[in-house]
Amino acid sequence: MIGNLDTAVLQQLWWLLCSVVGSLFLFLTFVQGGQTLLWQIAKTGTEKSMVINSLGRKWELTFTTLVLFGGALFAAFPKFYATSFGGAYWVWVIILFTFIIQAVSYEYRSKPGNVLGARVYELFLFINGSLGLLLIGAAVGTFFTGSNFVLDEYNLVSWTNPLRGLEAAFNLFNVSLGLFLVFHARSLGAMYLANNLDFKGHEEFEKRVRSAALINLVCGLPFLLYVLGSLVFMDGFAIEPATGKVFMETGKYLHNLQAMPAVAAMLTAGLVLVVAGIALTGFTSSRSGIWLGGPGTVLAGLALFLTAGYNNTPFYPSRSDLQSSLSIFNASSSHYTLTAMTYVAMVIPLVLAYIAYVWYLMDRKKLGAEDVSGDSAEVY
Repeated sequence: MIGNLDTAVLQQLWWLLCSVVGSLFLFLTFVQGGQTLLWQIAKTGTEKSMVINSLGRKWELTFTTLVLFGGALFAAFPKFYATSFGGAYWVWVIILFTFIIQAVSYEYRSKPGNVLGARVYELFLFINGSLGLLLIGAAVGTFFTGSNFVLDEYNLVSWTNPLRGLEAAFNLFNVSLGLFLVFHARSLGAMYLANNLDFKGHEEFEKRVRSAALINLVCGLPFLLYVLGSLVFMDGFAIEPATGKVFMETGKYLHNLQAMPAVAAMLTAGLVLVVAGIALTGFTSSRSGIWLGGPGTVLAGLALFLTAGYNNTPFYPSRSDLQSSLSIFNASSSHYTLTAMTYVAMVIPLVLAYIAYVWYLMDRKKLGAEDVSGDSAEVY
């Protein structure tokens, strides 16, 4: 049955699958957000250990999801992967480096006799959660603002800016999206910690955690409003269906949301759920805020990715040469490859069910001060 699907249908299906994985990654950045809160909310060694050991159970999921997102894009849209990673390599090298030092920090922070000291590894965690997410947000922003590349007739990429991708961080829209992602991840981190930690005997610590969710919502709100306003009013990259020619269209992304009301509804519902989750965490004693903010993040991220790739829109546009822009149609793998991958992807629900079960087992008991005290209790 799948083998009989039209190539265009498979291309749209795989953009949807890649978008789902990317949206799940945005949710899992609560690990990075929690890391950047460490010095703000944890005032004692015990509180610091509670935060790090709570997040240390999940840090691999964020990195694995990021790699899976890149792998899915490579398999389904190899021309994008080759163009972005082959041209904008400095931004990707720095992003990957921040995740490497994250892994090193969780491994060695509490090891006896480490020569750098715990605070250096905590700084590495902060860099991963701030600079790493800022650059990821800026890279995603180029789906709307475009990048500086040209493809020749043999699909060889020439990058026209010597910064090799880092120039994305100097675009106001891109950096606003990146900064919102940083502050949003901090709110997610606070919501997760409020859910996962047992604050018995540490009531002031709990107040700081819950306040952090609200504070970072307020800090991130101006950047979110700028991104949303820009999406409504900015000129966007569009494809003429009959010819495949790329041109600039006034209000393109607003037109995409109008043409896809389900996507607009997802974006609205996602933002409402995020705000509701933060409010629930900040103003009440409920532990359930993350279960509103998490799905809300997934919905909003999914709407963002679908707006960038559907409705005759190049998801990786070129500012240097409009006709070099990449869409789900001209950047995808062959019909055979897409079909084979679709059969493989049918096991994804089983994998997700396994992850959900393991997550349940890890978080079934809330992490308290007694779990990080003693000579052998601290894992990270």
